[in-house]
Amino acid sequence: MSLFRDFISLIEIVLNVREGRIIPQFRTLNHSRTIIEVSFETPKPYAPSLFAKAKAIREWEGRSGVEVIFQADIPERKNKKLVVFDMDSTLIQQEVIDEIARKLGVEKEVSAITERAMNGELDFTASLHARCALLKGVPSTVFTELRDVITLTPGAKDLVHVLKRLGYKTAVLSGGFTPLTSWQAEQLKLDYAFANHLEVSPDGSTLTGIVTGDIVNAERKREHLLAIAEKEGIALEEVLAVGDGANDLQMMGVAGLGVAFNAKPKVQVEAPARLNGKSLLDVLYLLGYTEEEVEGLLR
Repeated sequence: MSLFRDFISLIEIVLNVREGRIIPQFRTLNHSRTIIEVSFETPKPYAPSLFAKAKAIREWEGRSGVEVIFQADIPERKNKKLVVFDMDSTLIQQEVIDEIARKLGVEKEVSAITERAMNGELDFTASLHARCALLKGVPSTVFTELRDVITLTPGAKDLVHVLKRLGYKTAVLSGGFTPLTSWQAEQLKLDYAFANHLEVSPDGSTLTGIVTGDIVNAERKREHLLAIAEKEGIALEEVLAVGDGANDLQMMGVAGLGVAFNAKPKVQVEAPARLNGKSLLDVLYLLGYTEEEVEGLLR
């Protein structure tokens, strides 16, 4: 319990209140007792970001090996109605553009640009055009071929199943490409899917390396999230956004809860919340569901 006492002491320091002022309540969410929900009242309302960005708490996380996600204890915390996902390295384990580049022998060049773009070191739109230009001449059948290569992130299928069972609307907003994004959305029965259009040659045989239409960059992802929420009559507090790259930060920022899942270093620091683990199903713990409840929903 000393670990939790240290944590509560830090909360009191951040709030500048006397020792013993914060009285926490604990609830174990999983069978192995490694995920704990800690509830506490504050003297007045505070934005969760006050705690999430506090240097003392960040340092404590590093020392203790514990990840902390702060949320306001409001009904919308559990009663979300829309969940929006990034695709590459979030719903799926691969970066699709890197897989296409592998077939052309330019994986090293493309992967280097992808890594810098996802870390926020390069403008996403400019980097996408640069990467796609290297894909000129790839057979257009590549998207069908990649269906056998793409693997879902562990827990993704079960998470979507539970969300659909609970009545959530779901969407994938991808900086990747329409053929695979639409196919994956169909496989998972997602309600919305948006991605980029990579042009093919007039005879339909090869990729031209040119991206057409609106680029699904950070700004566009944010716009799509806002449009879907408005169309469905869902308040932003009832939206959860999950991604891993710098181009996901804007949509995370407008959602009621934005989660960086196994994200790039810069994104870990800037995202409203971060979750590092093997399974996307862990997202349900952030909504307040216990492992027992999740098991029941999966039956």
